[in-house]
Amino acid sequence: MASYPQDPAAPDASYLDFWRERHLCTMTTIRPDGTPHVVPVGVTYDPGAGLARVITDRASAKARYVAAAGAPGALVAVCQVDGRRWATLEGRAVVREEPERVAEAERRYAERYRPPSQNPTRVVIEITVTRAMGRG
Repeated sequence: MASYPQDPAAPDASYLDFWRERHLCTMTTIRPDGTPHVVPVGVTYDPGAGLARVITDRASAKARYVAAAGAPGALVAVCQVDGRRWATLEGRAVVREEPERVAEAERRYAERYRPPSQNPTRVVIEITVTRAMGRG
């Protein structure tokens, strides 16, 4: 993996491979008081669509903070670390509830992690990736 900046739409092969490995990630959103809210999540990265996806319950704090940003979306970051290797994706996030979008996110999650449990109140946080960086 090359160091630091990556083209979010066309990352190098080792960077993309790292995002395909099974790693727990963190997601950082901003609370209404301006402080960071950092939680563990599973993330999938789809550079062809320019998206990172996080499945969650619609009542979760992260979903509420993203939804509160409205149509422009919330600035967020997702990151994974494995020893000295790390990768971060930044962008604007929105909450999607459309069944086809949730199903696509669940499919991708199952490929990277495991099939998710059933959750009738599941939503997907879609992050339009504007910056990708990392170090192999």
